[in-house]
Amino acid sequence: MKKISIALFLCLLCLAGMAQGKKNLSLEEVTSGRFRPENIYGVIPMPDGEYYTQMNDSRTQIVKYSFKTGEKVEVLFDVSTARECDFKHFDSYRFSPDGQKLLIATETQPVYRHSYTAVHYIYPLKRNDKGATTHNIIEKLSDGGPQQVPVFSPDGTMVAFVRENNIFLVKLLYGNSESQVTEDGKRNAVLNGIPDWVYEEEFSFNRALEFSADNTMIAFVRFDESAVPSYSFPLFAGQSPHLRQFDDYPGEYVYKYPKAGYPNSKVEVRTFDIKSRVTRTMKLPLDADGYIPRIRFTQDAGKLAIMTLNRHQDRFDLYFADPRSTLCKLVVRDESPYYIKENVFDNIRFYPEGFSMLSERDGYSHLYWYSMGGNLIKKVTDGKYEVKEFLGYDATDGSFYYTANEESPMRKAVYKTDKKGKKTKLSQHEGTNTPLFSQTMKHYMNKFSDLKTPLLITLNDNNGKTLKTLADNKELRQTLAEYAIPEKEFFSFRTSDGVTLNGWMMKPIGFSASKKYPVLMYQYSGPGSQEVRDTWNISWETYMATQGFVVVCVDGRGTGGRGEAFEKCTYLKIGVQEAKDQVETALYLGNQPYVDKDRIGIWGWSYGGYMTLMSMSEGTPVFKAGVAVAAPTDWRYYDSVYTERFMRTPKENAEGYKASSAFTRAGKLHGNLLLVHGMADDNVHFQNCTEYAEHLVQLGKQFDMQVYTNRNHGIYGGKTRLHLYTRLTNFFKNNL
Repeated sequence: MKKISIALFLCLLCLAGMAQGKKNLSLEEVTSGRFRPENIYGVIPMPDGEYYTQMNDSRTQIVKYSFKTGEKVEVLFDVSTARECDFKHFDSYRFSPDGQKLLIATETQPVYRHSYTAVHYIYPLKRNDKGATTHNIIEKLSDGGPQQVPVFSPDGTMVAFVRENNIFLVKLLYGNSESQVTEDGKRNAVLNGIPDWVYEEEFSFNRALEFSADNTMIAFVRFDESAVPSYSFPLFAGQSPHLRQFDDYPGEYVYKYPKAGYPNSKVEVRTFDIKSRVTRTMKLPLDADGYIPRIRFTQDAGKLAIMTLNRHQDRFDLYFADPRSTLCKLVVRDESPYYIKENVFDNIRFYPEGFSMLSERDGYSHLYWYSMGGNLIKKVTDGKYEVKEFLGYDATDGSFYYTANEESPMRKAVYKTDKKGKKTKLSQHEGTNTPLFSQTMKHYMNKFSDLKTPLLITLNDNNGKTLKTLADNKELRQTLAEYAIPEKEFFSFRTSDGVTLNGWMMKPIGFSASKKYPVLMYQYSGPGSQEVRDTWNISWETYMATQGFVVVCVDGRGTGGRGEAFEKCTYLKIGVQEAKDQVETALYLGNQPYVDKDRIGIWGWSYGGYMTLMSMSEGTPVFKAGVAVAAPTDWRYYDSVYTERFMRTPKENAEGYKASSAFTRAGKLHGNLLLVHGMADDNVHFQNCTEYAEHLVQLGKQFDMQVYTNRNHGIYGGKTRLHLYTRLTNFFKNNL
């Protein structure tokens, strides 16, 4: 009878949609990207500040556009007209600092999240008498094999790059002569100029290689990962893609992965004098187990900026090193009773007048301005809100540009503050605004959306005036009008701990307040993350709302956007308060007249999968079913940088690790569980899934499991995503 009732309910749901003359969403449409909004990808502002460029859809041209008008100005590069071009399409490109040359990447092969190898070409942007770009000869950067992280010298006459963990230098004025800078690079041992796995993943960068402003020096970070333990996982032949080398016997992938409490790479900063070919090591007063997340040459060739963290990541130091004398001077120190957030590194920008820095020293992320001598000139922003990104400084009028969530933790707007402290909001619409400024800060491209508005892309001047609309997704909105699509709405509630939490909710099509519906809760919940934001999307959750579920997402304690106290209250015991807040959410929803409190489910991916396990095992039996995708299950298995940022080491915080482990509370697991994991996940290892599953087996607890061979943390490729979401859909329909 229950199955018949559910079937009848779904039939009535379909009829409700048909009665409105609307189509119903299909899972295939949602997972295939049918409703993905029109976007403008890969925009690169030109050095002159007046124009920007973009690769065309067929990846055959680089087209130049005006920041003022949005109009196409010219084609800078075309594979069909470039002389001696031996490729038919390309993957990415970059300009030399003077805008006179292009570095074009082909045959790109991903390594990890940010890193890749590619075959690069140099293309000079020479012009004829009428100012148009001529059809010039394109040349390979190197014949020695694919390269990583190529970077131009400031004058555009040299390119440094990494190949097989060693740095090479190409001098373009000398017939592209190539020389080797380092000799000791070796896989799983020493990396020069590129970060190791954990630095790339957790400090979000792929290049540790810089030229000095006067073109005479190269600085780089050397990573010695010899003492870092290795991790391996099996690889099979598979089908999409088909790895033929494993047709008969499987292979394995082995790489260095430091887990919490284990040795990290030993790091040091070196400089290479291009003329004398002398290599020096900077005398950096770094702890033996400290980190170097970034190096940057300032506009003063005698000042190499080196950013460091101690292993606890509660002390950030900025040093200026003399690349020749090797002496290092401490310029700024920032400390936290918890940890320094990762966003500090890329928001430090250097100008002749001074440099910027984001800090949470007053409880909220704000923008500070320092002299090049390290003296604080002023606190640029202030208030109970967060500055999200520093966008740039305009020396002509002393204005600072940034984004902040001053209107709401769920929204992001664009602002500028002049030298007198007068603040102007530049973005025109309330929601989520993501700007890209020209080099001169005179114009910017803005991407806006809110709950009801797919992506709107405009060109604006630095007073916020809209100059041109580049994409309004009119066609998508017309397509959406043909479908019965649930509306997402914000709500908030107060927990038993007296904490107000923000969330969004989608009610089923044809919702009736007199009926009782099953609930599907989605969340991520990781430190500093935000899923409750005023932005538009159609996802699998949208589809599930068309299948008769009330779908809800709540950002609990530990998530971002609401200041340091809210975000960092989970310090040293992550997962505990977050799980309690998801349980509180379920209890709150169970008290709503339109919710069947006995049919509430929860799911999440990565940290969200971990939170699914922690919430279903919190001790309050509110969840009937849950899905944990690619979930960390015990923080001793996860990497050192991320885990220790929030937990310190297992030796220092044994009780915290025990409380934060899904193993510890596995005996209290309540509800039907589906574990999903990719066997080739280099981030959250399959080990997490197998060891948790073994705990459940020995506890006599039944569960379902879906394993994907050769799939990494993203679990995609071929028809994998459709298979995954079909599995999730059927699981929740059968159990709720």
